[in-house]
Amino acid sequence: MNKFNVSLEQSGIRLDKFLSNVLTDYSRTHIEKIIDEGLVNVNNKVAKSSLKVKENDVVTLTLPETKELEINKEDIPLDIVYEDKDILIINKPQGMVVHPSNGHYEHTLVNAILYHCHDLSGINGVYRPGIVHRIDKDTSGLICVAKNDSAHIFLAEQLKDHTMSRKYIALVRGVIPENSGEINLPIGRDQNNRQKMGVTRTNSKEAITYFKVIKRFKDHTLVECRLKTGRTHQIRVHFSYIGFPVEGDPLYAGKKYDTLYKKGQLLVATSLTLIHPSSKKEMTFNIDLPDYFKEVLSQLEE
Repeated sequence: MNKFNVSLEQSGIRLDKFLSNVLTDYSRTHIEKIIDEGLVNVNNKVAKSSLKVKENDVVTLTLPETKELEINKEDIPLDIVYEDKDILIINKPQGMVVHPSNGHYEHTLVNAILYHCHDLSGINGVYRPGIVHRIDKDTSGLICVAKNDSAHIFLAEQLKDHTMSRKYIALVRGVIPENSGEINLPIGRDQNNRQKMGVTRTNSKEAITYFKVIKRFKDHTLVECRLKTGRTHQIRVHFSYIGFPVEGDPLYAGKKYDTLYKKGQLLVATSLTLIHPSSKKEMTFNIDLPDYFKEVLSQLEE
């Protein structure tokens, strides 16, 4: 149990900001999660993030214990781009799920990371240790893993304030006339298919994707995408909605076309820029397109 008394100087600020000021080892996002789970009381009453604290208020909170990891370690080869005591940058292969979920507890990236690393951040719990951000199963490319809680908190803040930059290369169907553009359309869960996301104003969140054309083919366009936000399936949903679905996408590309590639969407996270948790220096990691992607591009060239 942690207990804090509100001073005169702190009076009038929101509860989440108050806790951010006194719990300097925790991110604002993590604090909001603790509040949402009903673990914070003000004067012995469960409180919300928006509550404005007053002088002499007594704020108490119970921080959840970190559970011992229960996911099996698996000796699965990893393509490690960079590693130090704080972070691990991995080039995830297409077809690999990032973390275990209901009914899928084996052969994930987390299973492989647990075999490789003895210590990982426990902030995201048993099933997602160290996972700062995710990419879809059939999207390959760079993903950042935190090895300790302080690194995780620092990296999560970069995601939230958009100082962590992620770039993707995608092959989409159709010829995009603009050389560059911004797609600003809110994304939420598809009400008719819970496995899909969609552009909607109902229970949605802001989603912004910037893109520029790399090359045009007869019936396809190769584009570079940069995410300002990181919604589930964001690039896939946005390009499908504007009429240029990602080639090979089993969920959003539709079935009326002959698919050039049948093992998933041709979408790769090729670049990741972040501020290192310890050195505070900017670091950029880049990878080349995988062979399966290059083979499709060669077919289009011919």
